[in-house]
Amino acid sequence: MAGSSQDVDALNLAELRQLIAALMEENARLRAENAALREDIARLKGLPAKPKLKPSGMAKQTERAEVKRRRKQKHRGAKKLREKVTETRVVEAAVPAGARFKGYRDFYVQELSIARRVIRVRRARWQLPDGRLVVAPLPAGLRGHFGPELRRFVLAQYHQGQTTVERLLALLRDLGIEISKRQLVRLLTAGIEGFAAEADAVLAAGLATAPWITVDDTGARHAGANQTCTQIGNDRFAWFATRPSKSRLNFLELLQAGPPAWRINEAALDYMRERRLSPGRIAALRRGGEIAFDDRQAWCAYAAGLGIRATGGPLDPMRLATEGAAWGALAARGLLQDTVIVSDAAGQFDVATHARCWVHAERLIHTLDTFNDRKRAAKERIRRRLWRLYADLRAWQRNPRPERARALADRFDALFTSRTGFVTLDRLLGRLHADRDDLLRVLDHPGIPLHTNGSENDIRACVTRRRLSGGTHSEDGRQARDAMLSLMKTCRKLAISFWQYLGHRLGVDGAQPIPSLAEIVRQPAPA
Repeated sequence: MAGSSQDVDALNLAELRQLIAALMEENARLRAENAALREDIARLKGLPAKPKLKPSGMAKQTERAEVKRRRKQKHRGAKKLREKVTETRVVEAAVPAGARFKGYRDFYVQELSIARRVIRVRRARWQLPDGRLVVAPLPAGLRGHFGPELRRFVLAQYHQGQTTVERLLALLRDLGIEISKRQLVRLLTAGIEGFAAEADAVLAAGLATAPWITVDDTGARHAGANQTCTQIGNDRFAWFATRPSKSRLNFLELLQAGPPAWRINEAALDYMRERRLSPGRIAALRRGGEIAFDDRQAWCAYAAGLGIRATGGPLDPMRLATEGAAWGALAARGLLQDTVIVSDAAGQFDVATHARCWVHAERLIHTLDTFNDRKRAAKERIRRRLWRLYADLRAWQRNPRPERARALADRFDALFTSRTGFVTLDRLLGRLHADRDDLLRVLDHPGIPLHTNGSENDIRACVTRRRLSGGTHSEDGRQARDAMLSLMKTCRKLAISFWQYLGHRLGVDGAQPIPSLAEIVRQPAPA
């Protein structure tokens, strides 16, 4: 760059153009850094986030027409309702004399009955000879002064209907229910332990059997502070958890599908070695033998006794050792044995066998700033080549052949080592090429998705709830939100009615039996 106006005056036209292009690229980089800093400041202040740019649509536009599954046309009206008639009403017609009766023409109407019922439960009381009173217990499924059907309605409206407490309270009062806001909140948050345990069991079943999972996270408010809601799932289950941190250690603890633990074993030592923990510290941990901890403070004290202390930075020994111990506990539970984790390339998700989302990779090119026709043309050429490669990878997944895989890998190398003359684009391609193994993980695991669209679709419900209600205040509220969202999404993926699921779990009379969701997730997916 020229250091003075005299230097600029001495440049010829070509050199001036080169200087202007360099300045514009530098300006674009600074603008991007400035925007990121503004977003961080807004996030820390709790202000609304900057709206996301519309995605390029690569995943949809590259889908081949011949593999689109056409939904079978479903029969409407009478054929589906004929066997479900609960009431018949006969309507006669006024006809003149001499008319002949020709039977009936059926017309089916679906109706919904919502009405308040006040049930008096008369519990027999007996006095024993010793003076003690014995009172008959409440009927099964009845807790407090609100019945299971009402609680099912409240949970379904709040979580599946995405309504707010205030609107739900107004609706219940319009229906004649005598209820306060405090009582409604208790219906939503109290007695949720069984649901939370089933949600954790679903995660454990999914991680033990799933060939792949996708992950994502988004901001969430809890107790007046910014936290992070992490989604883990695939096409058979979904699970959500809100925590203060979004670190890799937090992700490893979430993957344990239960109370976090820390364990030193061969899996833990291999993790530490891969993350470049010093050989001396690994040797000290090995000499201590296989040992497990259920308390973080106990683990930290043990590690400190071996000379492992926090120093900060990317190679912090305590952090790497703690991550390794968490990975060792996860491996001891038999989770993520052969499971591929597909993410948007966020660093905290880069554990185990990892694959990168192609849509997020293409989005980096899609949102790249250009300043002249030459750079715009170079960017579009790269995008077209990327879209064609993406489409061919999807086609290869339907008929995976080793010789074809080698050709696709060669095309990947040719694409991401291209030199377009657009410096910023070339550097971006180089960074993407450095993630070659993660982007081409599909060649070793043809069944995994090439994107994280499933996780992004699932986590939208969390974003909607955040916009509607802000956040949770109590631990019971946080647990209820995460657990019910997990179970609702899992029911949808398993084609189970969430309404029927709630009815069975809450003991509603006549509710359809729903087996354990974890057991269903463990079963092989139907062909």
